[in-house]
Amino acid sequence: MADAHEAVLVLEDGRSFVGVPFGAIGETFGEAVFATGMSGYQETLTDPSYHRQVVIATAPHIGNTGWNDEDDESARIWVAGYVVRDPSPVPSNWRSKRTLQQELEAQRIVGISGIDTRALTRHLRERGAMRVGISSIDTDVETLLAKVLASPPMEGADLVADVSTKAPYVVPAIGERRFTVVALDLGIKSNTPREFAERGVETHVLPASATLADIAARNPDGVFFSNGPGDPATAHHAIALCREVLRAGYPFFGICFGNQIFAHALGFDTYKLKYGHRGINQPVLDRATGRVDITAHNHGFAVRAPLEGGVTTQYGTARVSHRCLNDDCVEGLSLERDGHVVAFSVQYHPEAAAGPHDSEYLFDRFIALLQRAAADGSWLRQARREGGM
Repeated sequence: MADAHEAVLVLEDGRSFVGVPFGAIGETFGEAVFATGMSGYQETLTDPSYHRQVVIATAPHIGNTGWNDEDDESARIWVAGYVVRDPSPVPSNWRSKRTLQQELEAQRIVGISGIDTRALTRHLRERGAMRVGISSIDTDVETLLAKVLASPPMEGADLVADVSTKAPYVVPAIGERRFTVVALDLGIKSNTPREFAERGVETHVLPASATLADIAARNPDGVFFSNGPGDPATAHHAIALCREVLRAGYPFFGICFGNQIFAHALGFDTYKLKYGHRGINQPVLDRATGRVDITAHNHGFAVRAPLEGGVTTQYGTARVSHRCLNDDCVEGLSLERDGHVVAFSVQYHPEAAAGPHDSEYLFDRFIALLQRAAADGSWLRQARREGGM
């Protein structure tokens, strides 16, 4: 049994760290990943994309703004565990309702503090993301390691059904409704429909199990695929649905997991990154405009596609539209038909409520796509005829 004031973290390669319990007392397992943001921990913890991941905060001091009732990105905390060096003992923010510690306890999230998170992060950068366990009930390293090795890896994990809404719901437009968009919930964050609403878009959020008939029943002007957790190669239904959406000619926008689903629908592949991109400081080049944005990221998988030239698909010409300036990772795709962009996606998060907000204009770009489709729907009608709609 563990000492009442001790907790242990064990990685699947056997490296261990001893600290003190943070959050709930218990035991948890998941994929160890590190996030480099110095702020926005509430949005991170409630992001469904972090389902079954143990998040290590690289910023040393976490919790100083406490926990409020406005910044959640979903109805609950989704991370499997939380690792920090120095949690703030006293929150200081006018919106704070309780401490981070209290919220973690209330939601039964197991964590650890008081360890060298810099050493842990360096280890993951060198060895790659891996399975991990945290326990404050049994601190025997060998026992915990055996449990870690028995836990499932992230590769091959199909997690979308765990996080998707069970029933459709509608987020109304603010002011006059200009457009209607169907959003497929693969792990959607609350700020995404808010971004649409601020632009006069009524968003119909559908479960990940939705069909093309479900989408068509809403008579949308466009379709959006959200962020989400797990291995995109396992999301067979979403990939097939994306192909149907493209054949039907709906203007399309995808973010993060939605970008990866779009890639598979176009015939590209995805692969597991060594340790992923998670943070709010990634520079991304928009290749069409030359603009560089500092962006928020949360992805452990990436798209494999040629950086140069276009690829002919049955839906049009696909090309890489954005790339990461740190490692040349594919950060966006576009699909052109008859000289016009009819669908696009990005790997990063223009909807990141905690910022940075450099790339929020991508929502305006989607609105412009909807406007063009409404003004001249000839290509859309043709696409729907060809798609049998």
